[in-house]
Amino acid sequence: MARVALYLQDKHEIREGMGYAQYAEQRGFEAVWQAESRLVRDAIVPMAAFAAVTDKLKIGSGVINNWTRNIGLLAATFLTLDDLAPNRIICGIGAWWDPLAKNVGIERKKPLLAMRETITVMKKLLNMERVTFHGEFHHVDGIELDVVHGRREPRNVPIYIGATGDAMMEMTGEIGDGCVLNYCVPPEYNIKALDLLERGAKKAGRSIDDIDRPQLVVCSVDHDHKKAVQAAKELLTQYLAQQPHIAKASGTPEETVKKIQSILGWPATKEQIHEAMQYVPDDLIERISASGTPDEVRKKVREYEANGCTCPILYPMADDVKLMIDTFAQA
Repeated sequence: MARVALYLQDKHEIREGMGYAQYAEQRGFEAVWQAESRLVRDAIVPMAAFAAVTDKLKIGSGVINNWTRNIGLLAATFLTLDDLAPNRIICGIGAWWDPLAKNVGIERKKPLLAMRETITVMKKLLNMERVTFHGEFHHVDGIELDVVHGRREPRNVPIYIGATGDAMMEMTGEIGDGCVLNYCVPPEYNIKALDLLERGAKKAGRSIDDIDRPQLVVCSVDHDHKKAVQAAKELLTQYLAQQPHIAKASGTPEETVKKIQSILGWPATKEQIHEAMQYVPDDLIERISASGTPDEVRKKVREYEANGCTCPILYPMADDVKLMIDTFAQA
């Protein structure tokens, strides 16, 4: 593999994650991406921590949402991260999901237009332009990023959209620097995704090769195949119950999703997750993740690459994170 990245969410302490980021850099990984999904851990604080203890590793948000930070703060946040780690920051942004958004009082209406407006204004601000923009979701008058300490030139912060639905995927091909392809999906999911990205790219006079396509991949590595599958199953059971867009993209039978949803609360307890896990078959986990021995997971990740993923972003689920990093080491 020419490129490989690490994905961290909330499974580990932040300082532990900092150590994994350093180790991944030593082993030739390209990037570390920090999740921001449930109300567990924001992305920005860990990103700053990872940036502070590494020298070459790129640091991406995987992904923040475009609803909870106003556009000025959003741009200033990534300007600040770029001050800390120049030319190493990637803004990964997505449309969030219900019921979480609704439960905190956000109505995600017209998600395509909201995302388009966010990307439009964000790019102008990071290009150090003075911006006036009046859309349906963003209204700014003569604002610009005010640099007191640091570089005043345009910032190299590419914007990647975490797209799952068809329409968002096509729009990503049109306006995004890259697409963060989702996890919990089989490799063949990418075939349709690439077709949609290419359609969007053509609207902007680009080709599919102009769109970077890193992909989140749940990766559970253990010398014991069954232990690896069980480690991945705990996470995937929760995702299938609580994130409808992922459940749909995974191709999981609706009756399976409904059964585990009937067991899991919000937030789910360990006991509920373990009760629901019995209804998730091993072959489903093996289909939508890279779980197994080192040789087995390398083979599975290559399937995602063969289907258009340009850089696997590996989410370690088994306890031995360094084993996973070593399994995909580039250096």
